[in-house]
Amino acid sequence: MTPAIAASNLTYSYNNFSPPSLTDVNIALPPGSRTILVGANGAGKSTLLQLLAGKKLVNTPGAELTIKGQDVFRNSPPGVTFLGTEWAMNPVVRGDIVVSAFLDSVGGYRHKERRDLLLDILDVDLDWHMHQISDGERRRVQLCFGLMVPWDVLLLDEVTVDLDVLVRDDLLNFLKADSEARGATILCKYYALYPDFCDLTCQTDATHIFDGLNNFPTHVAHMRFGSFVTLPTPWTPNTDLGISLDTPTLYKLALQWLKEDRDYRRELEKNGQQVVRGARRNPAVPSDSETFYRKYDYSH
Repeated sequence: MTPAIAASNLTYSYNNFSPPSLTDVNIALPPGSRTILVGANGAGKSTLLQLLAGKKLVNTPGAELTIKGQDVFRNSPPGVTFLGTEWAMNPVVRGDIVVSAFLDSVGGYRHKERRDLLLDILDVDLDWHMHQISDGERRRVQLCFGLMVPWDVLLLDEVTVDLDVLVRDDLLNFLKADSEARGATILCKYYALYPDFCDLTCQTDATHIFDGLNNFPTHVAHMRFGSFVTLPTPWTPNTDLGISLDTPTLYKLALQWLKEDRDYRRELEKNGQQVVRGARRNPAVPSDSETFYRKYDYSH
């Protein structure tokens, strides 16, 4: 079976002076799979999604990146939808345009039944003016705009970050049912979707959000520093991925993986292989900016 999404020997740097954002990535996702990428900020998740969407060109010799068996750069296949955060900041979609006219201008009238279903799920008012609505409401319009045309492969990059818990849950139920009914494939990044998860020790509503996703993915994967620590692996609730957990929910699995990422990075920092993050507590070595502002601080 031809993988819906595949990458081999993929290494990518933004320029010749930067270290690789992705290193030797090799994955193959089957049609109909729903894969969640877990990893800390800077792990390379967004870069991988943007490359798969054809938004960046890979020049690494021997690297291959295909969707539905076709090269994403030279023979872009139809039926691929990418939804990222930059859309909502585009000045065009923040202009004085009514939502109904905006959706019709991109062909909403040709997919009326599916568009109307999404309008109900996302609780969108067709009379909204794009320049008058909130970021969360604008995100709902984006999702309706991006999902009303049936897709074969869906690439999601943080697009539920502005949604409330109820709308997010309804949307994920729709995406799962749509994927199962049509054999469509979903690849999405996990971490930055949920702001509460930034604190690795918190047990807030993020627990319920993550636990509510237990039945959404068919596969989970773990990225760290541009590489896969755990390749896309089949997932069902309580899957044992070799991590000692009393109840291996998706939330607890992601929490454990991110803690491991932090410990790994701190060990590199200790050995001088990474720049040390956090506060600098050595008063004997003030920063240049601190020295300057101490001299010219007139606030006291």
